[in-house]
Amino acid sequence: MINKGSYVRIRKTLLQPDERSSNLPEETKKVPYKMWIKGYTLEDGELFDIAEIKTIDGRIVKGRIKEHNPAYKHNYGDFVPEALELRNRIKGDFHE
Repeated sequence: MINKGSYVRIRKTLLQPDERSSNLPEETKKVPYKMWIKGYTLEDGELFDIAEIKTIDGRIVKGRIKEHNPAYKHNYGDFVPEALELRNRIKGDFHE
């Protein structure tokens, strides 16, 4: 059970495939255009229910609950050996 006022992430479909622009790549045109947004539930619900949320900036948005208490999952991508080599050259730390 997800209680009213819980922080969640929802998914909302903005455009169905037949509503998308005709000048998109074929692979892109075949799928719906969706957005994911975080906010506080305005009603009790369960995962995958359709629910309204209030975003931090006060907008009311309706979508399918995809995650309860969503975590921040940011990173800077995979390790790039060249970046470490560049750092070592700048600092004068050569490890060969």
